[in-house]
Order: sequence, then structure tokens, then C-alpha cells
Amino acid sequence: MALANVWMLGVAGAVVLAALTIGLVVGLRRRGRSRGGETARIARAERLRTLPTFRRALARRAVALSGILALGALTALVAGVVAARPMSVQTIQPVNTSRDIMLCLDVSGSMTEVDVEVLTVFDELLESFEGERIGLTIFNSSPVQIFPLTDDYDFVEKHLQSMIESFDYGAAVPEHWLGTLNGDGASLIGDGLAACTMGFDNPDDERSRSVIFATDNEINGASIVTLDEAAAYAASKGVRVFALNPVQGKDTDVSAELSDAAEATGGAAYGLRDTTTVSDIVTQVQEQEASELRAEAQVLWTDSPNLWIALLSIGLLCFVVVLWRVRL
Repeated sequence: MALANVWMLGVAGAVVLAALTIGLVVGLRRRGRSRGGETARIARAERLRTLPTFRRALARRAVALSGILALGALTALVAGVVAARPMSVQTIQPVNTSRDIMLCLDVSGSMTEVDVEVLTVFDELLESFEGERIGLTIFNSSPVQIFPLTDDYDFVEKHLQSMIESFDYGAAVPEHWLGTLNGDGASLIGDGLAACTMGFDNPDDERSRSVIFATDNEINGASIVTLDEAAAYAASKGVRVFALNPVQGKDTDVSAELSDAAEATGGAAYGLRDTTTVSDIVTQVQEQEASELRAEAQVLWTDSPNLWIALLSIGLLCFVVVLWRVRL
């Protein structure tokens, strides 16, 4: 047991000491007055004091007074412990049983007209998940992480809405431009997918990891890694890619390349406006078994006054009963 306010014990001790001192002083003064003749005299009192019944009564009163003194001191000390806030300590290690999902959004010029729609789909996906950790990375000529994996859905919702609002171009530099224009070219798909794959933490843990990858696959420039290389890298890390394609069915070659890359990881490609896109992705993600993720151990201190409050109540009750019996 630990005490939050140890100094309260000192206060309780001081109260007990002060009470004993006052009682001793008052007792000595009364004895002095009785010796000075201020009390009534009783004839043959010495014989009364030798009577067995008198001695037993005197002994009982002495015991009762000692009990009152002990109970009062003990009750005051217990009250000091309660006031000092007794606390108990517990070490816990939070365990999060969930899956990891990285939202990956192409914010290049060719995607401008559909990015708000994609973010709306991301928001719909969020409503279907429970406990999954969600992250968001955007890319154009360079990738940037908007937020890391988290299960704080209010936080995720806030940032998704902020991204949606940035496409109104109300600010001089829209949020989706920050950090995404630091390279040559545009819509560097392979680099974006590789960056999203690298956003997963705890690489040594066996977990369900998925990337929801929204792009039209219209690359413009030379990327560091190709789409196929990025897909192979994702597969080697156990990451499944689910592609959201806004031009699904319009450009056969582009759609086929994106579908092949997603399927190479164990994932699939979906059209952005397909009626079953959200439910299909949710089903695919949840097919993988959720795994335990152990967080850092935490030390929790909690108030635990119940025992001491019970002792204080018993002490007060006994104190009152003894006072009543002695009739002080």
C-alpha cells in the first residue's frame, strides 16, 4: 500500500499527541484541586476503598478509560490514513486484438475530381470497422503520412473530413499538396504503394495487414519502384492490397495492371462506384483473423480506501459505545 498524502499521518499523530497532552494537563489540575480540599469529604472513605466491589468497579473504570484513550488514538490514526489516500498499484499490459489497415490515396491532378468521392468511401469503410487500426498516407510525386495507425476513430474521422475540405481549395496551400510535390513527375504509383506498405509498425508480429489503394494508375514520370515491384514488396511483408479504381472498366490495360498488382498480394481490385465495393472490401479484410498487439506495460495507481474506511467506522462505533457505557 502507498499513500498519496503521507503528511496527513503526521497531522493525525499531532492531533493524538495534542489530545493526550491536554488530557494530562486537565487531569493533573483536577488532582491538584482535589488535594487542595475543594472536593467533598466522605467519612471512613479509606474503608470504602478496601471493599472488593469498589476495587473491581475502579479497575473496570480504569480499563474503560484506557480503552477510550486507545480507541480514540487508534481511530484518529486510521482517520489520518484515510485522509492520506491509500492507493494500490497494478501493472497492466494492454492487448489490442485487431487488424491494421492503411488507407492510401493518390492525390495527383488526374484524381482531383474523384478524391472527395474516394475519401467518402474511406469514411464509409470506417463505419464498418470495429477496433481495427487505421492509417492514412497520400502521394503524388512524393508520399506523406497524414496519420499513423490508430484505433481512435474520432481522430480518423476528423482528419478525413479535413482532407475532404482541402479539396475546396479554400487555403493558399491545400492540405493534400503538403509534402506530396517534392519529387519529379506525378502520380508515382509504385512509390506511393511502397510508402504505404512501410507505414505498418511491429514488423515482427503476425498481424492482418491491408492497404486500401485508391488510384487511377495514370503514372507520369519515373518512380523509384514500379507498381509490380511495390506489389511484390507488399506481398513479402504479408500486406494485402485492395485497389479502388475510379476508371475500372474504362481503360482495360490500366485496370488490368492494377488488378494484377492487387491480386499478386492476395487482394483484389474494385471499381470506385460499384455498389458492393465497401461491403466487399470489409468482408475481405475481416476474413483474416485478428491478432493480438501488446502495448507497453502501464502502471496504474488507484485509490483503495475501502478497508481503512471500514476500520474507521468500526473504531468510531466502538468509541461511542465505550463512551456511553462509561458515561463520560
